[in-house]
Amino acid sequence: MIVIGLIGRIGAGKSTVAGCFADLGAMVIDADAIAHAVLDEPDARGAIQARFGSGVLGPDGRVVRRALAERVFGPSPAHAEALAELESIVHPRVHDEILRRLDALRAEDKDGHRVAVLDVPLLVRAGWADSCDLLVGIECDEELRRRRLADRGVSAAQQAAREAAWRGAVASGEGPFPPHFPASRTATVDTSGSAAYTRDQVARIWQTQIAVRCDGRSS
Repeated sequence: MIVIGLIGRIGAGKSTVAGCFADLGAMVIDADAIAHAVLDEPDARGAIQARFGSGVLGPDGRVVRRALAERVFGPSPAHAEALAELESIVHPRVHDEILRRLDALRAEDKDGHRVAVLDVPLLVRAGWADSCDLLVGIECDEELRRRRLADRGVSAAQQAAREAAWRGAVASGEGPFPPHFPASRTATVDTSGSAAYTRDQVARIWQTQIAVRCDGRSS
């Protein structure tokens, strides 16, 4: 199996690129979607309520993600501490589920032609880079990226906090690729243009890097 890791800032278009790979036959493992599901797990929900109070729960008892985000994304040390505590609850569960899905895909892959895409925020800092055969950096015009975030309702404080997390990841090696990772196993996609422009770039990567690797493994 070939594993592709996507690297890019929030709003850069990782999900769009992941969708393009899915259209070509890849199986996408979306860490954000897994994290959302984790928030509905009774033990995780209980731990979040114990730490952040019932104010982050809706009338149905489920976690209100926007309310939780306001607690953990912000400029103060208290925000940073709250984010670290939330991550300590959510991230191990997400990590285990990603591993489970990768293992299941490998078990199903009889001819070495399966392709998995890891759409994981701050993928390098989360420790997934070395599990990838190819890293794809997502590039986007900065004004467009910020406009996308505003359209999604991401507040200025949340944007600033997430940018700080990205800068921390870059300082630790994600710039966008870790220094030890071979250039031959990296590629970039610019999502600033049309959807067709993005699809064409992904298709080119598929033909020049993915299909070639699959053929090599089957020979």
